[in-house]
Amino acid sequence: MPQGEPSATWGEPAPIAAPPGREEVELYTRTFQTLLRSSGEVPLRALERAHLGMRSALHSLGEAAALDSGALLYSLHRLPPVTLQLRRVLLGQSPDQLLQTGSGWEPVTAPGRRRRWWWDRGSGTLAVALASSSDLDDLVPTLVALQIEWNKAHRLLNEVPADRARDSRDRLGIGPDDWSRLAALFGSLLGEFVETVASRPMDLRVRLLGGSQVGFARATREWWGPIGEVLSQERLRDRPVYFVSSNAHCLVNLLSGVARRRRQEVVDWVEASHQPELKGLFDRRRRGEQISEENFLYYAARLWFDAHPKARADRTQEESQEGVHHVDARSGTDVAAQVMVLDRLRPDQLDPRLGEVDAAALAAAPEVVINIQYPLGLGAYHILRQVMEATDRVAGVYILGKAATLNADVGDVMISDVVHDEHSGNTYWLANCFSFAEVAPFVTSRSVLDRQRAVSVRSTFLQNRAYLDFYYRDAYTVVEMEAGPYLGAVYEAGDSSRYPTDRQVDLTHPAMEVGLIHYASDTPYTQARTLGARGLRFEGMEGTYAGALAIAARILQRAGAVSAPRTNQ
Repeated sequence: MPQGEPSATWGEPAPIAAPPGREEVELYTRTFQTLLRSSGEVPLRALERAHLGMRSALHSLGEAAALDSGALLYSLHRLPPVTLQLRRVLLGQSPDQLLQTGSGWEPVTAPGRRRRWWWDRGSGTLAVALASSSDLDDLVPTLVALQIEWNKAHRLLNEVPADRARDSRDRLGIGPDDWSRLAALFGSLLGEFVETVASRPMDLRVRLLGGSQVGFARATREWWGPIGEVLSQERLRDRPVYFVSSNAHCLVNLLSGVARRRRQEVVDWVEASHQPELKGLFDRRRRGEQISEENFLYYAARLWFDAHPKARADRTQEESQEGVHHVDARSGTDVAAQVMVLDRLRPDQLDPRLGEVDAAALAAAPEVVINIQYPLGLGAYHILRQVMEATDRVAGVYILGKAATLNADVGDVMISDVVHDEHSGNTYWLANCFSFAEVAPFVTSRSVLDRQRAVSVRSTFLQNRAYLDFYYRDAYTVVEMEAGPYLGAVYEAGDSSRYPTDRQVDLTHPAMEVGLIHYASDTPYTQARTLGARGLRFEGMEGTYAGALAIAARILQRAGAVSAPRTNQ
């Protein structure tokens, strides 16, 4: 049934007014959007004043003379490790268009942000493919923050002579924890990094090669091509689809037995390992602490497969035989996917926490799961819209993502039934198919908070303290980037018009079932370095797998293939 504005009811979220600090954010985004219209290169220093004027919560010491090591680490973590030679950045939608601008390109990756990157060492040029305008909102402030903090570090290293300070860390004013994280990023090149920063200021130049909506739609259609090929080759085109946005490992581990079949090999490897975290986790389990055996196995198995390339190749083959097909991204949209065929799964290989399996019902289940690595911001809208254009039998949309939390702790699980989307200005309220009851059975040491409210922001940098305080006063406690764009696509699946703007939108009766779960990855507005300094590591596994288990159980229960799940208690 078509959705629209809900009638006024008790508890209905009030319309969101413009929060304090938005004007400064909008001034910044207008500044870089208009400057990047130029057909030539734009010096990044032209954006520094607007960036600092925004007073980003993630760059709280931007205007201070002291180094903001949190912002520096965050920026370095989300860029490929080429900053020592970096001179310019090219932004575009088409890999072919980008790579035609030069020669000697080599693919590179960033530890904290999935994008298609290429590096031309000879010219010091980094090229990056944009999947949506959210990539621009994310990347430009990251580059500006890097340049501001690099140049602060340059001044600090040259203002204090080396013989008057014990070492470079003291001269930069970086604490021991952040220094360790910097060392982890650069490894043996840490000394070269410090010397390079001391030797020259940074003066990056940026050029945008196309950024049209048509271009983003075309890139997403190219992304879908390999997935469509798998559906055709496996004769799955006419089957109902469950769309899941999560990550590349959770559902695969839960629905195939490749990691569990190697349990003893992984455990033996962990016992012989010199990695302190793995040894510590293993010892905690032996002491009887509440650490899920399966979660520990999946976490250790990721590292074990990395150390055993042949086993990784065997794993892909085994998963294919069990109905799990991996699809790598081949376009500018760097979002890998898996196609999982329910009636080809092996009942005895499902994670035991999912419950008792009805093998006959599973063998008769016609549904296909398309699981993707969660995209960034508006890329979510383009992808889900493309999936629903390519198949008209989407039976459910289930979103599992990480988010900042304003009221919980890292690793906790948050379930929202109200989402305010800063991209559209819409406030969506929905009948989330998940609640405390569906997720709590899979949690032992973390909190599960349902009836939350989420805000989908444009970028991690594009908000300030007043901005976040404003939302918190209205009980918006979950801060993320994808839910609002996904819900815009869900709206269009059941309505004759494009999603509206600046409206309250009733999604209590959408065209398909919708489920939304977030796990808290950081608390950046009280501890600004948490996300930038490191990944979640094992402390994030319980929340991540609790959400994935709830989604897998929901899909299998709708197919009649499992009963109530087993608990972790």
